[in-house]
Amino acid sequence: MFYHIKELQFNARDSKPDPAFATLLLEQFGGANGELAAALRYFGQAFGAKKAYPDKYDLLMDIATEEFSHLEIVGATIQMLLTGINGDLKNAAESSEIMQLLNGKAAKEEVIHQGMIAPQFFVGSGGGPAYTNSQGVPWSAAYINGDVQGDLTSELRSNVGAESRAKLVYEYLLQFTDDPYIHETLKFLMTREVAHFQMFEAALATIQPNFPPGILQSDERYSNLYFNMSSGNDFRGPWNQGPSSQFGETFQYIEDPIQHIMDTNGLLMQEAQGTERTSDQIENQDDQLSDLRSTQVNAANPGGEQQWNDTEAEEADQARVMAMNVMPVPGADANITAEEAQANRFDDNQNNKNK
Repeated sequence: MFYHIKELQFNARDSKPDPAFATLLLEQFGGANGELAAALRYFGQAFGAKKAYPDKYDLLMDIATEEFSHLEIVGATIQMLLTGINGDLKNAAESSEIMQLLNGKAAKEEVIHQGMIAPQFFVGSGGGPAYTNSQGVPWSAAYINGDVQGDLTSELRSNVGAESRAKLVYEYLLQFTDDPYIHETLKFLMTREVAHFQMFEAALATIQPNFPPGILQSDERYSNLYFNMSSGNDFRGPWNQGPSSQFGETFQYIEDPIQHIMDTNGLLMQEAQGTERTSDQIENQDDQLSDLRSTQVNAANPGGEQQWNDTEAEEADQARVMAMNVMPVPGADANITAEEAQANRFDDNQNNKNK
């Protein structure tokens, strides 16, 4: 249930009309990294989390609703930046000057130029924000459909990336206006992207193990191979030498991929190197994690009659999910592998025995 309060979350202001910047700001109204995309992305993800992860459902719905609030802020700002255009467009008299607030023929030609850049302002929406990006391309669900996969660890990682991209768009937009009031608004919106980044990262850390995304572990023969697939200046770094970030395997640098593929019969004869993981261990982890995830989902979705609002069941879910959550360590990596989770459980058991 949504309830609209007729006050903006942040009291947006502007100093003067600026149709040129209003055009750019459409990127955050109906663009791929804009507020509408963010709101619908998290809104869609929330449905799948309702039963299995009710705490994450709460998080996703809260942030989705805040993103709708940000969409309102962006829309209101665009509307203010177009002040003077709206009324003139409604004057159908032949003698009407569309931009009387701007003086002279040159000013009117500039408005026409802006209309060519974002015609939806002038011939589509009559001087109000439209669900398009800054080039007039209509908003599309294709922007977000890949972000609702049914695996929360994958979705939370996607959300971290989405918040990063949106933050950068606001950072770039700030360079195209000198209006101090617009700067206030954009800095607020940019800061909320940073806040949401941290919220999603913290939520991911409470689901352990969460690497790799999904359930099935990776094949130990190929998980640490780095193929030198380009010629020229070759660089070595922590992405292709030393231990891998999550599994702690030693990267195997394949200097000549073509020869290596030939020597291993198209990798069919590839042997695991630089890792302590075995196929039996991985198969065991697959089974354990499959049972864990299946038990979590089944426990949250008993058979029989279903209803979305169920106070008694939600109270039981709250106790269950809070007992299941792992509390993240501040500053620690949000990712944890099945192997690390198993080691942590062993450590926890040892500590409990020693108490």
